[in-house]
Amino acid sequence: MARRLFLILLLFLIGDTYFYQAVITLTPDPVIHLSYWLIDILLIAGIISAISMLRARKPAQRLLSGLMTAMLLIFIPKLFSSPILLAEDILRLFRGFPPRSFYISEAALALAGLIFLIIVFGVTRGKHFYKIRKETIYFPDLPEAFDGFTITQISDLHSGSFSDAKGVQKGLDLVNSQNSDLLVFTGDLVNNMASEMDRWIPMFTKLKAPYGKYSVLGNHDYGDYIRWDSNAAKEANLKRLKEIHAETGFKLLLNEAVEINKQGEHVALIGVENWGKGGFHQYGDLKKATARVHDNAFKILMSHDPSHWDEVTVDHEQHVHLTLAGHTHGMQFGIELFGFKWSPIKYFYKQWAGLYKQAGKYLYVNRGFGFHGLKGRIGIWPEITVLTLKRAGAALMQ
Repeated sequence: MARRLFLILLLFLIGDTYFYQAVITLTPDPVIHLSYWLIDILLIAGIISAISMLRARKPAQRLLSGLMTAMLLIFIPKLFSSPILLAEDILRLFRGFPPRSFYISEAALALAGLIFLIIVFGVTRGKHFYKIRKETIYFPDLPEAFDGFTITQISDLHSGSFSDAKGVQKGLDLVNSQNSDLLVFTGDLVNNMASEMDRWIPMFTKLKAPYGKYSVLGNHDYGDYIRWDSNAAKEANLKRLKEIHAETGFKLLLNEAVEINKQGEHVALIGVENWGKGGFHQYGDLKKATARVHDNAFKILMSHDPSHWDEVTVDHEQHVHLTLAGHTHGMQFGIELFGFKWSPIKYFYKQWAGLYKQAGKYLYVNRGFGFHGLKGRIGIWPEITVLTLKRAGAALMQ
């Protein structure tokens, strides 16, 4: 943790030092120069202090989150406008390094200002800027009764981060307005504590789906990321969180499966506890969850972390047709325009947002309904997924 923090702060200082060249080109005012660096020093000192408070079990999570958001507001605009200065430096290299152009520095500053405004939108309005994403997936062995069956998926509520009831209700109204047959939630109901959900229980109780509401646990739901007074307190928290799923009308699947029946036919809906790689706990047990599922059944799996698909599900002894996951949030930061999709999270997860296919098996990774850490979303907007299952010929699976 300390090493990662050091690298982040070092990158922040290097980026700010480079962008400072544009500032001194545009103005000789020493007050502006001093203010530029004073902001950096105060921000870095605040982040280090907040982390020290967390280690001492003091309530500093919100402070740290706010400071990291401030760092994002300051650093990202400079990072994305620095290529303008870099291009100028390459030209200056071949010309004997003449003074910087006032106009190029002005252009870099203008671009930084534009990106700053986009980020401000993200941290103020982006957290509830919900996007409905629809996919139609074809399967040759889908039971005929389920041809056209619709599933709405939400994931990663992180209810402890919510504060705007109207914003949350806006998203829930969109969920209900899809009128899907089935509603699934793929984990991370809270940040750490079950009590974070208390205020929102009545709102989530009103979510409806004719074939039921089902859910699984995510890595944050177990309370693994805070210190508890005792193991009994931690266990009581998890017990309460499971009760909340029931109170909101969701059937929580804990390494188990249920049948969704329609017109005499059925599909198996399977739910595993959280399973992740790279230091995340592996509570999920797909073998146990499918123990009573017939080999020939059409299978839909809910598994919070998409790494479970690559590491376990694709090569599982039973064919799992469709896996629904979340977890990545798309890092709540990136670009999705005209079919182009990028986020830094892609360097950590092969499957991080949207639909993927391998060996005739599908994975859908939801970008998340809520937010955590960064107090908003920038470019990767909160998502409500609507999947339509269709029956098709085997040729479509080639």
